[in-house]
Amino acid sequence: MIKWISTWWENRRIRQLPVTREQWESVMSDWPVMAHYQSKKRDELYQLTLRFLVHKAIAPGGDAVLTDEICLRVATMACVPILELGLHWYDNWQTVIVYQGDFVPNRPYRSEDGVVHNQAPGLSGEAWLRGPVILSWESIAHSGAHARHGHASNVVIHEFAHKLDMLRDGANGAPPMHKDMQAGEWHDVFSKAWARLQQDYQLQHGLPIDEYALTNPAEFFAVCSETFFEDPRRLEQYLSEVYRLLCLFYRQTL
Repeated sequence: MIKWISTWWENRRIRQLPVTREQWESVMSDWPVMAHYQSKKRDELYQLTLRFLVHKAIAPGGDAVLTDEICLRVATMACVPILELGLHWYDNWQTVIVYQGDFVPNRPYRSEDGVVHNQAPGLSGEAWLRGPVILSWESIAHSGAHARHGHASNVVIHEFAHKLDMLRDGANGAPPMHKDMQAGEWHDVFSKAWARLQQDYQLQHGLPIDEYALTNPAEFFAVCSETFFEDPRRLEQYLSEVYRLLCLFYRQTL
């Protein structure tokens, strides 16, 4: 009975959304990632986007003004990683906050030289454990396979990958494994890829993904995830084992 009531409430809320399929197609038509989702999968992505909009709140930060188009874009990008996982992977938190540009966290910040500053630098995105996802619309609008120093960038997928990562022992680059996956293999593959890129970076060799991935294991997983969706062929070419495991984790082959 409870499940029936929940489904009825969800369907009712979806019918009340000021969104049409044509509007969604128009908003997302310029995002190349959509080419991977056709026919049935495209229908499923659209329905999942509507469910996301019903269950999550997208709120403006600062002086940002949110339109239906912005909300649709954020929701769709957020749903791509969980298309084969399910919306329940985003349980236990409620809100997405979208600023017009980078936002400045109100907390102390220690720079690389060890100096503690009263305020952190501007950020394009942030995911809080059991809290909101915070995003910059300007960064969202500049997503793409070569958007950040020639590398893949998608702040929505990046921050929502952190949310998935946080489901198991916090953000450490090791999200929950499916039954057909082995945590030990994940650790070995990602650790070896991390070490190789660290060495390449020290030798000033070009990297296949953005160097921000080398910040820590959590950022490595998030950057690899945004590359997986925005530029899968590059990830497959240069980090083939990481690509293979992300295919298994996201249940998608791109």
